[in-house]
Amino acid sequence: MLRRLLQPFWVLLAIIFLIEAWLWDHLEPIVERVVALIPLRAFKQWLSDRVDSLSPAMTLIVFIVPVIPLFPLKLVGLWLLAHEYWMSAISTILFAKFLGVGVTAFIFDITRPKLLEMRWFEALYEFVLAVRAKASALVEPIKQRIRAIIGGDGDGWSARMLRLIARFRKSVHEAR
Repeated sequence: MLRRLLQPFWVLLAIIFLIEAWLWDHLEPIVERVVALIPLRAFKQWLSDRVDSLSPAMTLIVFIVPVIPLFPLKLVGLWLLAHEYWMSAISTILFAKFLGVGVTAFIFDITRPKLLEMRWFEALYEFVLAVRAKASALVEPIKQRIRAIIGGDGDGWSARMLRLIARFRKSVHEAR
């Protein structure tokens, strides 16, 4: 009984985790493009050279410190939310989220080899990868059901709405 009651919670948690993973996967190439456009390639090489000379523990500090300045930006977003500046709050929070994931992906790409030298970090990294795989497996049946509804297997109003959204999305994509 308890397991059945907790199932929606675990699915929601898995979806949030997968959104984070999706952002990570899709922002990393964008960050790489920005690095190519802005003269950050030299900075990345310089940082990589410095990280190679650091101990794994010091590399952890290099990994964590760049994300700390984003915390006040998220607080500004919460303040805007509390004062009912909805669009500004959402924009600020999303900007902080995207920037945070992008910067973390950039720094993690540089620091990963050194960080994985620490046993506990390697175990944590493997755990996160395992949780990601489990979350994908948990959400996959839901994704399959949505695909089936969009494909025409359902007749209810939700199926029609999802098909309408899919057609609209396809037409927008084709218009580009």
